[in-house]
Amino acid sequence: MSILVVTGSAGLIGSETARFFSDKGLQIHGIDNDMRRYFFGENASTRWCSSALSQDLGSRYRHDDLDIRDLSGLEKIFRYYGTAITGIVHTAAQPSHDWAAREPLTDFTVNANGTLNLLELTRRHCPDASFIFTSTNKVYGDSPNRLPLVEDETRWRLAEGHPYARHGIDESLSIDHCLHSLFGASKVAADILVQEYGRYFDLKTACFRGGCLTGPAHSGAELHGFLAYLMKCVVTGQPYTIFGYRGKQVRDNIHSKDLVNAFWHFFQHPRSGEVYNMGGGPDSNCSMLEAIEMSQRVAGRKLHHDYVESNRTGDHIWWVSDLRKFKSHYPGWELTYRLEEILNEIYQALSERLQDPVAVS
Repeated sequence: MSILVVTGSAGLIGSETARFFSDKGLQIHGIDNDMRRYFFGENASTRWCSSALSQDLGSRYRHDDLDIRDLSGLEKIFRYYGTAITGIVHTAAQPSHDWAAREPLTDFTVNANGTLNLLELTRRHCPDASFIFTSTNKVYGDSPNRLPLVEDETRWRLAEGHPYARHGIDESLSIDHCLHSLFGASKVAADILVQEYGRYFDLKTACFRGGCLTGPAHSGAELHGFLAYLMKCVVTGQPYTIFGYRGKQVRDNIHSKDLVNAFWHFFQHPRSGEVYNMGGGPDSNCSMLEAIEMSQRVAGRKLHHDYVESNRTGDHIWWVSDLRKFKSHYPGWELTYRLEEILNEIYQALSERLQDPVAVS
């Protein structure tokens, strides 16, 4: 039996991975201790999602309420399955700029040390397994903010003629000599470790440097979960705050299913020490102002929002991922979701969950 270990299995990407790979015939071992609740509060808890996975997948899913910093606990799992583990999809993380500054030690040990634990256990017990890591575009720090940007009515854009203007930012952008935030620094450490275990030990590793990862299973919170949290505020009437850049900062957004499908392509034909920028690219991006307008239209409700002039430390003014490297390695993959479809799915799922107090508490 082929085993897939999924960390952060009750989160947006982890749960999508569990369902997708289970449908492909793999047995899923999920690891998630609901630290998102600790990071962002009761409303961000993922317990509802882990319960849904256990119910929907049944015997195809086994869950461990385990912290990825617990090396001995993780080793029991890896030793038990051994080479039956054919893949590790590592999505567990502390994902917020702002939160990292509150508890830098927690942020670093979760993001960096937790990743090191998983890589080392893969090397010891299942060295032929594919190791897929959800990294972040924040490894580039604020370098994108030095690009020649032009302000339009509803968004910033890259000046015409710049190499990144047509297809987005590729993997050649430097991660040096810039401000990362502590979160960005801890993810850089993890990202480099994943690359190094691929190159030095010849493990089958890849870093997927995501833009905004989104979808209906996201437990959105103010500090993390852009579209999901925005839609939650529209639907519930909760006030929303825009931080800096006049609300014109641009994000690309990729649906969790499209990202996990990319994981599947890598899993079938893995490479060693790869890095891929992965997001909505030129076809699925928006500014904050544009996202607000679309969310209001989808929900048929007005958002109550205010504006704070100071932006979040290390935040990007403009980010669009260049997807061409991944597409050149895996030409069978393509983006299938666009913004309107994503927002409609989030709205429908959120409306259903809000009718169930257990799901949103």
